[in-house]
Amino acid sequence: MRDISHQHGRVRPLAGASVIVTRPASSAAALRRKIIALGGTPIGLPGIGVRSAADPDAARRGLLASRASDFVVFTSPNAARYTFALMPQLHFARATRVCAVGPGSARALARHGVREVVYPAQRQDSEGLLALAPLARMRGRRVSLIGAPDGRDLLREELQRRGAKVELVHVYRRTAPRLNRRHFDALERAAAPLLTLLSSAEAIAHLRVVLPAALFARLIASAAIVSSARLAHAAQAAGWREMHIAGSASGADLCAAAVTALAQHRL
Repeated sequence: MRDISHQHGRVRPLAGASVIVTRPASSAAALRRKIIALGGTPIGLPGIGVRSAADPDAARRGLLASRASDFVVFTSPNAARYTFALMPQLHFARATRVCAVGPGSARALARHGVREVVYPAQRQDSEGLLALAPLARMRGRRVSLIGAPDGRDLLREELQRRGAKVELVHVYRRTAPRLNRRHFDALERAAAPLLTLLSSAEAIAHLRVVLPAALFARLIASAAIVSSARLAHAAQAAGWREMHIAGSASGADLCAAAVTALAQHRL
């Protein structure tokens, strides 16, 4: 087997590390590729399951209505994927501003022909999106928030506070992950050092419940790479003791923070 820990005679920065990927399996492929390119071994441990909308007809009605909105906000790449699975020919009005929480969602939209998407370049989350100039003055504006139920309510609450009329369109559902012996064995056998990538408080809560106690203890003994200070608090509450805050939830920023954390271990 080819040794992937070296490239052009140099040791790759994540060589020898097992990197726990807690994103849903359906949206983790690009992150896994980044980890492998850096010499690490990705270990899939999804903290969230993703399913189709509970009421597809209601979702389609909401999507049809969203075409006339002033702003349409996609809250995740999965929101884009499930939207166009429900309505492959969906088009928005020319005057509608399409927004996303980060470049991953923008890329998912581009694959379906939706371009000129507004998204934050730095902080890639609800706070980052709300800081953008186009969303500053929202009184009387109609906004369609496209995503899943039971997520953070910050976008809806803040946009309504700014005077927007917000409609929620639920095109998919987040559920507890369906982990099995394959996932448990992979975590149990993962070679140290372990780094766990975390970008969802909901994923932390699910893993705390679905993992056997001994395996959750092994997970929280790893270094947590978290996407924000908010996630650092959630990880600490769940039992992690070592945390490193990434620049954002993007795969590039999570991997960069993982490289920094591993380098500190090797000093």
